[in-house]
Amino acid sequence: MENFKISNKGSATLFKNSFLEKLTRTNFIVPVLLYSIIGIVVFIYSARTFSMSIYQLLLLFFAGWLVFTLFEYLIHRFLFHFHADTEKQKELQYKIHGVHHHFPKDKDRLAMPVVLSLLLAAIFFFLFMILPGKSGYPFFAGFISGYAAYLFIHYAVHRYRQPHNMLNILWKHHSLHHYKSENTAFGVSNPLWDYIFGTLPEKKSIKKEDRERLPDE
Repeated sequence: MENFKISNKGSATLFKNSFLEKLTRTNFIVPVLLYSIIGIVVFIYSARTFSMSIYQLLLLFFAGWLVFTLFEYLIHRFLFHFHADTEKQKELQYKIHGVHHHFPKDKDRLAMPVVLSLLLAAIFFFLFMILPGKSGYPFFAGFISGYAAYLFIHYAVHRYRQPHNMLNILWKHHSLHHYKSENTAFGVSNPLWDYIFGTLPEKKSIKKEDRERLPDE
């Protein structure tokens, strides 16, 4: 990731074309509501249409949710933070993710543009249809609900102060990624895969006062 001074105020212009620039900005509530509704509708459709027990449906739903968290981790680590060598690669990386690190509190760039996310959702839906016995439907419902939850959590940790409860781990974890250790802490909705793949920040190298300050930046 190209070095730049992090700014907690302001925004950046990615395209001179006003239409393209507008497409890069998204009100987070739109995709959160959209994918939450899709997840609920697909799950209800699965329950009413297919001969599965509620336990099977819930198992597939949460399996889909878990797989999404893995997908979230892998995309963040290997696509958003790919090693850029050339100027064109650095420019591409900045447009897809670097701008978010540059202006982490820019509320209009805390979610992927809806047009692009709908295309990806359609691809995953048809991909999951290869699962046997119509199990792809509740699995997809869990996957897309996981995405909605991720969007909500990502917005919350960037726009609101750290809560004084067990959820504060999410604020601390993601703030360390942005402000102290961008090559670690790739999980946003949870730190599970950072534990598994060994990408947790080395907290011993970060001063205690810095760790306590980060979530409220």
